[in-house]
This record gives sequence, structure tokens and C-alpha cells, in this order.
Amino acid sequence: MGSNLTSDQSITADQTITADQSITAHREISAHREKCYDPRDLTLTFVDREDELDFLCEGFRSRRALMSCGHAVTPTSLTNWCRRLLEQGESRFVCGVYGCSAEWSCMEVRKMALLTQEETAYFEAAMAYNTKNNLQTKICPGCKSDVVRENESDLRVRCSVCTANRRWPYEFCWQCLREWKGRAPRSDRCDNDGCCDQSLILLHTCPDITFESVEVTGCPSVRACPTCGQLLEHNKTQCKNVICPWCQVEFCFVCLKLTDDCLETSDYSVHCSSGVAPRQTSIPVWRRK
Repeated sequence: MGSNLTSDQSITADQTITADQSITAHREISAHREKCYDPRDLTLTFVDREDELDFLCEGFRSRRALMSCGHAVTPTSLTNWCRRLLEQGESRFVCGVYGCSAEWSCMEVRKMALLTQEETAYFEAAMAYNTKNNLQTKICPGCKSDVVRENESDLRVRCSVCTANRRWPYEFCWQCLREWKGRAPRSDRCDNDGCCDQSLILLHTCPDITFESVEVTGCPSVRACPTCGQLLEHNKTQCKNVICPWCQVEFCFVCLKLTDDCLETSDYSVHCSSGVAPRQTSIPVWRRK
């Protein structure tokens, strides 16, 4: 599978949370300490299977126990996987086994990973940090306070602080960060001069990509993830598919179909039966379930 690089708007695969020094300190605690399940714990379902989260083949000694999704883990491999998710900017714990998108509760992770007090403190701090970072917030041009965008399909945003202080609705453009002008709702631009979506400009003007192992012409080098809208670039190697580092959805960079749909009539390194999808003229909005 071709790995993917992200544009300035994207969440990169090696994004870390080291900006928060307290979180960094917690992260180093018990990073290499192995933990083992109590074989007498009747609340666990033990199985004689491989550790499905031991991606580095470290061979942890603990017995394997089943997560709620049915995959076998050890407490150390589960801890390492969840720590990796947090260090990549995630605020949810999702199974790392290929093809499984099950989300685990914090309570399940705390129990199955045998988290220590130090690890629990780090996990809670990291989740809070990532959750705050993942919120769509921008600085109000009127009062300089943080504003959360509630409707991702409308660029017009109302600032409650300015509205209260001025005693009339104060609205600004999420895109150009100036006081709103024109009709609403709108998802493309407001009526301020020069208001434009730089992502759409990039999608329109980026050069075509030349794959090393796939014979395709006319494919743009930048795509918006069809699921969440993050801008991605392909590294040109291996196959034509990428996994979005933000929503974790795999899709074909050429035809923009989900990988499973593309593979019904094509192959990883074969030209798509539906051809090259045209340059995108809108950014998909992620509808989280």
C-alpha cells in the first residue's frame, strides 16, 4: 500500500503531543515495563492465540485475553498501541487489527491494559489535550476568543462573546476570518473581497502525479479524503491506495472510491475500471457517526 503524506491542513502520521511538557513527562513513565494478566482473573477471557497487537513481534510473556471486538491482546501490547494512538493525536481508542474499526471505551482500555496510576494520568491528560486540539476552533476577529464551529457546512459563525458585548449578532467568516458579508448559509465563501478556499485552489492547480508502479496519467498529486476532507499526497510508491491518517479510511487515490469498492473491478496496481476521478471541486465534510 502506498503511504501518504499530508498537506499543511492534514494531520500527519507522526504528529505528537510533545508541546505539552506535562504530557511528555508522563509518556516516558513505564514505556518499556511489561505487565501480565492474573491467570486467576475470572473476568477475562483467555485464549491460546497470538498477540494481535504485538506488531513488533516482541513476544510478551502474558497470557492472551480477548477485547470486546474479539481480538487477542496482552496488557503491554495494548498499552503500547493505545499510547501510539495518543501520540498520533487521536482521542479515541480504536482496534489496530487490519479491517477492525471497533472503538474501545476508556474503562475497557484501563482494565485490559492494566494501566498504572502514572499511565492512567498520562492517558487522561493526552486524551484531553488531543480532544481540544481536534476541535474545529478559530480565533474570533472581534474579541480574539476561541470559537467552535458547530455547522461544518456553513462558513458563517456567530461569536457569543461579541454578540453579548455588542448586543447584536456578531458573525464572521470561518474562511477569511473577517466580519461576515453576504447571504448565508454558504459553504464556499462570503462576499468579502479575496475570500477563497486555499484547499480548493490547491486541488485545482496541483500538478499531476507520476506513480512508480502504476500506469496512470492525469491523476492530481493532491486529493481530499473522500471521507473526512483532509488533503493528502501519495508518496508515488507501491500501490495506488492510501489510508487517511485522520479518519483511518483507506481509499484509491486514482478513482477516489473506497479500496474495497475499487478492488471489485480492479487491483492494487492496475488502472481503475472507472478511470481517473476528476479534480475535486468541493471538500467533503466528515459526518462522524
